[in-house]
Amino acid sequence: MNHDAYSDEYLRDILAACRTVAIVGASANTVRPSYFVLTYLLSKGYDVVAVNPGHAGRAIAGAPTVANLAAIGRPVDLIDIFRNSTDAAKVVDEALALEPLPRAIWMQLGVRNDAAAAKAETAGVRVVMNRCPKIEYARLAGEIGWAGVNSGLLTARKPALTAGFQRFGIGGKAG
Repeated sequence: MNHDAYSDEYLRDILAACRTVAIVGASANTVRPSYFVLTYLLSKGYDVVAVNPGHAGRAIAGAPTVANLAAIGRPVDLIDIFRNSTDAAKVVDEALALEPLPRAIWMQLGVRNDAAAAKAETAGVRVVMNRCPKIEYARLAGEIGWAGVNSGLLTARKPALTAGFQRFGIGGKAG
């Protein structure tokens, strides 16, 4: 797998198929990126579990918080890692001990561990490194363009707006 470039289809498939997300390193601090990602994924209908030993037993933005991945007690599709590149290997090992295995492991912006990625891929788990699921979802859904950011996607199709809060899914449909 080339971890320097991911196709839109690869990212879209992961984001569409993985509906239960564990965010390792989730923060209750509302100005931290992990908090933004957690609340964004919740707003998109994902089932999110925060993993933070300092907040275990309490909710972060309404999401239950556990001390570690093993404490979740149910299957998780996607592990989103907010840890440094060295610590990502420990999180991947913890994820590979889960039964069943997650479908994907996602390392946040600035986080890359090729050895850990190879280990996960050998076990049949898809890996994304140095990317943010919030940013990728918004880009694929066309939302990021609303903020004046060039998403790299060109379309002549006008979004079909509905009443109330506007959001689009990664398949281009309101949701």
